[in-house]
Order: sequence, then structure tokens, then C-alpha cells
Amino acid sequence: MSIVDDRPQLRIETPASLRRTGPVPTAPPSRPRPAPAGPPAARPEPAAEPAAEPAPTAPLSARERAAELAEKRAEVLRGPSDQATEAQHAKGKLTARERLDLLFDPGSFTEVEGLRRHRATGFGLEAKKPHTDGVVIGWGQVDGRQVFAYAHDFRIFGGALGEAHAQKIHKIMDLAAAAGAPVIGLCDGAGARIQEGVTALAGYGGIFQRNVRNSGVIPQISVMLGPCAGGAAYSPALTDFVFMVRGTSQMFITGPDVVQAVTGEKISQNGLGGADVHAETTGVAAFVSDDEESCLADVRHLLSLLPANNRELPPRELESDPVDRRTDALLDLVPADPNRSYDMRAVIAEIVDDGEFFEVHERWAPNIVCALTRLGGDVVGIVANQPQSLAGVLDIHSSEKAARFVQLCDAFNIPLVTLVDVPGFLPGVAQEHGGVIRHGAKLLYAYCNATVPRIQLILRKAYGGAYIVMDSRSIGTDLSLAWPTNEIAVMGAEGAANVVFRREIAASEDPDRTRAERIQEYRTELMHPYYAAERGLVDDVIDPGETRSRLIGGLAMLRAKHVPLPSRKHGNQPQ
Repeated sequence: MSIVDDRPQLRIETPASLRRTGPVPTAPPSRPRPAPAGPPAARPEPAAEPAAEPAPTAPLSARERAAELAEKRAEVLRGPSDQATEAQHAKGKLTARERLDLLFDPGSFTEVEGLRRHRATGFGLEAKKPHTDGVVIGWGQVDGRQVFAYAHDFRIFGGALGEAHAQKIHKIMDLAAAAGAPVIGLCDGAGARIQEGVTALAGYGGIFQRNVRNSGVIPQISVMLGPCAGGAAYSPALTDFVFMVRGTSQMFITGPDVVQAVTGEKISQNGLGGADVHAETTGVAAFVSDDEESCLADVRHLLSLLPANNRELPPRELESDPVDRRTDALLDLVPADPNRSYDMRAVIAEIVDDGEFFEVHERWAPNIVCALTRLGGDVVGIVANQPQSLAGVLDIHSSEKAARFVQLCDAFNIPLVTLVDVPGFLPGVAQEHGGVIRHGAKLLYAYCNATVPRIQLILRKAYGGAYIVMDSRSIGTDLSLAWPTNEIAVMGAEGAANVVFRREIAASEDPDRTRAERIQEYRTELMHPYYAAERGLVDDVIDPGETRSRLIGGLAMLRAKHVPLPSRKHGNQPQ
């Protein structure tokens, strides 16, 4: 069967104008064009062959990676440059790592985040990213006990604080709190890193917050080994102790240039905020040294007198000084005449183990002595009036000094021994207008709030409100002892007789004789050494030669003292 396609066929006609007849013409041969004037054209280079792909490199072996790490660590330890190290030494200052070597037991320091770098950009920072970012952090052993530390490296950005720098300090402070161990800041920095703006300022805020949160929980020590200006100065002020070095340490909120621009006063950096200024005038520096080596040695000694945290007792040492050693030398050291002066430091040296004590704020408010020492191998804090300075009176500065020391001892479970020889509070318009009531109340508050073992020893005078404030029985001392030379009264016999017998003395034919008789009468009736003991305000009158053994025995009895505290967020102490 055949199939025929009978559909109409489509036929396309070509217009006549487009039809060609005859053979198809070929293209005429091309004529050569004349070459352009000028030098002949260079012959084209043959096309380059595609470059061969590089052969894949073998990954570094474990040994090569370890060698690379060792090189990076060596680079970190070398620091930015030899020139920067020489410049640091030329200023009489050690580098951050040299300081850490002096602070910690040899070979015990472990660094963390040594490879940290900042991530800031702008103002050329992206081209300069040294390892550590200007601060070395880690932990180690001091006399075999764990301690954390951070040390500013002035060779890198002048020790200025940026975001990464601050985060490293935050980290080590948090680790110290978690481990329950002291944290030490070796400070040598130029303040906030200006190029990082508000980010740097926020870093300081994190440090301040941790200072406050760790206060009374772990010991915090600031060692000023260079400049500290502006807001950076507040962190050391929030810590428990501040060390400074003469000639190289300065602390101030506004520098000399700003002071001169605003007030017209011209002053040097050391004159404005040097070590001696803060040791004698402001009370910011608790300890001052002549060089960094002795400063760091003092830091190590202080750590030997402090517990690791507020849940532990201070480290005890085996006593080398007999507990029952008599202290008969005190009979000659302290004159019976209440108007004669003597050095309270000699009394302390006679009582404590091996005559050694570590005085805090030695040159500020010298009319009161605050010292850490040992009695029978146990750490104690001593607060004592100093008759050599202002007759041992209490005033604004001495009240502040003693109050802070009492709070420190109470926070870290250090028993308190108070040696009393006080004629009262310092009178005067400047004291009253300066707020002696408010400042004196700080010391009263600190003693009343303290729960550690407390012993009061009255050597001679104990007059008026100052007697009460100096840890009397009425404000909660556990034991009150007195020497036979004690005089406890509202005021001295002379002043009391002039008030009580004023009219009688004025009407007398012989006022001087009557005054002398009434002074003796007042002293005999109310100021004999057994008056307070008869009324239970003194637990015992002791022989001065028994002082050491009685204090050690009392502290041993109180070792397990426990005082339940009221449920409260915190007290509102006088400011």
C-alpha cells in the first residue's frame, strides 16, 4: 500500500532583481596596503603556554609545627625590639618579664594569651599588631603558694590599655577569683589607648567592676612601677594595697600640663603624684621603696602574711620566739608619767615574734601605727596610738587609716590587737570643719563590724570618746587587758578638776593649792588602775612583763571564734 502526499507544496519565488544568471563571481584578489610610515611593526610574540599549576606542598609535620610554635614563643619573649628594652632600662625600669621573674619563684610562672593580638583598625593600628598587646598575664608560685598577676609592658603602645589588653586583665582577675588566690597588678601604663576610643574606656569599667566584686574575697595588690594617669588610677585605689617606687611611679587624675592650663600652677609629675606625695600627704600608697627589686621583695613578704582568700586563715609559721618570753623591757620603754613621750614601735617590737612587723602606711597619719606581724606564729594585725606624733591623738587621717586597716584584717580573718595610749581626739576648727565626727565614726564602725578575735591592751591613757573608739569592751572587744599604769577616764585629771571644781577653785583663797588637791582627789577616786576592772570594763590588770604570753594565750582561746551576722545586703558605713 502506497502513501501519496497530496498536500499542496509551498513554493517560494525569488524576485527577478535578486536572481543571478551565469557563474557565481569570485572575490577579486586583495591588494596589499601600503605600510604606515615609521618603524616596522614588531612581530607578535607567540602565545604563552598556560602556566602549570604549582605542585601541592606537603603539610608540615608535627615536628615542624612544634618548631614553628617554639619560634613564635621566642618572638613573644624577646618583645618588640632591643631598642625598646634599652629605652626601658635607661629610665631605671625593668621590663614586664623581668619584674615577673623577681615576683615569682624561679621557673613557676605560666603565661596565658601570650599570642593575643588586638583587632583594632584605623590610625595605623592595623599595621602594628604585636603579640601580648602590651600586657603579660599568668600565674605562678610565691613561696610555694599560688598567685595570679598581670604586668603592663611599657615597650608596647606605652602599656596603654585597649580592648584586647583589657580582656586579658579581665580573664586573669576572673581566674584568680575562681581559684581563690591573690591577684597582683604590675602597673606601668599610659592610660587608655586613644586610637581605640570608647572601647578602651569600657575595658577600664570591666576592671573596676572586678576590683569591687573581688574586694574582701581575694587579696588585691597594685604595684606602681611607672605612670598611672586619669581613670587608670582608680583601679589601684580600689585594691587592698598600693606599692610605689620613688622616682619612677606617678599617679594622678589630671597631669601637670592640665593643672597648669586650668589653675596656673606649675608642678612636676613627681611633685603632683609621686611616691612620697602619696606616702605622706594623700595616703594612697601603703608602701614606698627606692627601687623595683626591694619593692617586689616587699610584695612577696606581704603575701606571706595574707591568706589566699577570705575562706582561709593566714599562713602559720613555726614559732622561733618562745611563747612565754617575758617582756620586762616594757617597764623601761613606757614612762609612767602620762605626759612623757615614747616610741610605740619599740613596744610592738618587744611583744611580737622576733621583733619583726610590717607597718602599713608608715608615713601617713603617723600618730597611729598599723602593722601586720606574728604572735606565737600566727598572723595578727596591730593598731596602736603613737605618742611620738601628736601625743597619739586621733584625728581625721588616723581614723581613716586605722578604719581601713581594721576592715582589711576582718575581711581576711586576721585577729586584731589594739594597743591604747590615747588622750582623745585632736581639737581644732580645721578638724571639726574637716569632718572629724564623720571620719572618727569610720573607725568606730569598723571595730563594731569586725568579727575576728579582738584584744584591747591599755598601756597608759585612755580618755573620752577616743577610749571607746579604740576597741573598748563596750563596742565588742573580746578581751580587755590593762597595765597598772592605765588611766581610763572621761578626760585627764587636770581638765576634769577644772570643770568639776571650777567654782570651788575660783572661790578659794589659794586657788592653786585647791586645784592641786582636787586633781589628786579626782585621780585617786576615778583614775586608779583598778577602777575599770572593778566595774568589769577591763578583764584583767596584768604585769607588763607578761604581755606577750597573755596576748598569745588570749588569741589561742579565741581561734575558733564565730559570730553569726545579721541577714542584710550590706551596712551603710560613714563616708
